[in-house]
Amino acid sequence: MKKALLSLFIFFAALELRAQKEGGNLIIVTLDGFRWQEVFSGADPLLSRDSLYTSDTAALLSAYWSNEPAARREKLLPFFWSTLLRQGQLYGNRKAGSLVNNANKYWFSYPGYNEIFTGFPDDSVNSNDKIWNKNTNVLEFLNQQRGYKGKVAAFSTWDVFPYILNTKRSGVFVNADVDTLHFRDPQLQLLNDMQFLTTRPIGVRPDLLTYFSAREYLKAYHPKVLYIAFDETDDFAHEGDYDQYLGSAHAEDAMIADLWKTVQNMPGYKDNTTLIVTCDHGRGDIIKSQWRHHGSDIQDAGQIWIAVMGPGIAPLGEIKNSKTLFQGQLATTIASILGFTFKPEHPVLEPIIFQRSN
Repeated sequence: MKKALLSLFIFFAALELRAQKEGGNLIIVTLDGFRWQEVFSGADPLLSRDSLYTSDTAALLSAYWSNEPAARREKLLPFFWSTLLRQGQLYGNRKAGSLVNNANKYWFSYPGYNEIFTGFPDDSVNSNDKIWNKNTNVLEFLNQQRGYKGKVAAFSTWDVFPYILNTKRSGVFVNADVDTLHFRDPQLQLLNDMQFLTTRPIGVRPDLLTYFSAREYLKAYHPKVLYIAFDETDDFAHEGDYDQYLGSAHAEDAMIADLWKTVQNMPGYKDNTTLIVTCDHGRGDIIKSQWRHHGSDIQDAGQIWIAVMGPGIAPLGEIKNSKTLFQGQLATTIASILGFTFKPEHPVLEPIIFQRSN
């Protein structure tokens, strides 16, 4: 009798594990306006030493400087250039012949995020105003699929995301800026209090609280698709604070590392989760002062990057001499990774075919 009960327990445990793994999980992270130049070469040699943009040049150089770009990028983004490099693929180093571009012509945030999630570089999406996005996004599409309904969530520092993802229509759970976290979980209750009491150096809650809110929601409610939108890199760049811009990127890299460690220690997520990291637009580079800015009048601002790793993604590291990719391909790619075909009422770009492991 005991053997029979043990066998039955093992059988149902196996069924539960299989159910957890049916349909993969996906995490998407964006670093607003973070340039490919820093991703692939680390701290900029000129901006790091310019007191106009760096308040403490000695501290910045001590933290992030090396004469070798490969060493600089490892100091700035250790998770990218260790775990992501070994286990995934990184696109967008234009010096190595890998080009990733905005397909939209505006090169700022709302058009960029619209392009990422709708696959449609819509010319009518041309401001950062709080306008309900008429275009269907891939998160709302996934939220309608079997096994994913109610399991799609987004956490953002910028308070425009409810409009970008059109929560009024999509039904996707979006927590943005200081939206109240209406959950019984004590960790989320604590974070809810913290976000209202903290200082707001960029006018919205710090990225750290956005991250912890997303992480604790993940642990408590187990979404299958989670999007985290960081914002500080863009805000500090606009302020001309290069040291803070790098500091935020370094901290966000650590948050992504912590998130990856978290999911690899959770049943149903371990070895069953794909991670995509990217940005909404680039910034200026040719004229030193233009690093603060972006938009269609800034020559380099349509240049972006993409990193990906997860089950079946070949560990190719930094991709060189590849065909040009576009931000608008990400929406169909997101669906494809999870086994779906995203075909909304508007045109979409074809998915990126990442080389797969054997």
